[in-house]
Amino acid sequence: MKKRQTARDYPRTARMNTLVREIIADELERIDDERLELVTLTSVVVDADLGRAIVYYDHSRGDDADEEIAEAFAELRTRLQSAVGRQTQFKRTPELRFQTDGVLRDALRIEEVLRGLSNEPPVPPVESIDPPPTA
Repeated sequence: MKKRQTARDYPRTARMNTLVREIIADELERIDDERLELVTLTSVVVDADLGRAIVYYDHSRGDDADEEIAEAFAELRTRLQSAVGRQTQFKRTPELRFQTDGVLRDALRIEEVLRGLSNEPPVPPVESIDPPPTA
């Protein structure tokens, strides 16, 4: 018989990460800021002591929009942090920090490189420098 999963089976920090991510995502939907269109929260990492929460995000607007989006998050940080404080039962509200998540961009770059390699002609095998042994 399969054991029923409880909240205790799911680590506390993972639950906090998920909760904070959901709260921030909901709050961003309510905020009408054009600079944050097409922004995706990829993950949140909350310190065990609740001192800090790093919010990782990515977007599909290109590298030119990175600074504009970072500026928008900086302006909205206190509002988002207040929402986290209101909707959680944490002893203290973690300070929010926003960082771009380069994983998706790096994966796209790797994929481009691999596609470029598949278009090149195959490299012929290297001949052995040593002559074949004679009998």
